[in-house]
Amino acid sequence: MIIAIPVDTQDQVAHGWGRAARVAVATVTDGAISDWQVHEVGWDVAHDEGSEGSHHARIARFLIDNGIETVVAEHMGDGMVRMLATMKLPVVLGAAGDARSSVLAAVDATT
Repeated sequence: MIIAIPVDTQDQVAHGWGRAARVAVATVTDGAISDWQVHEVGWDVAHDEGSEGSHHARIARFLIDNGIETVVAEHMGDGMVRMLATMKLPVVLGAAGDARSSVLAAVDATT
């Protein structure tokens, strides 16, 4: 399973999804994280540049390009939740603390 999660510089869950500066992409195999890559996405800056639709498209492109199967976050806006639902991507909200632990907890909750 390939999961995206917003992270801070200490790999803790960052506050929001649509305004994330960094997103980790975790591959979970047999209940363990087998790959962890952090991407500097800059959505915190890009969020207020252009329309909401263009921002959502930017995020959708990242998710598609990285083969994301689930998104884990502390919080996200209703518009983003709807957009991810149209992409048929499961969303697990309420994540906090260590991002790697949050990813594994989300896998347990969705399987």
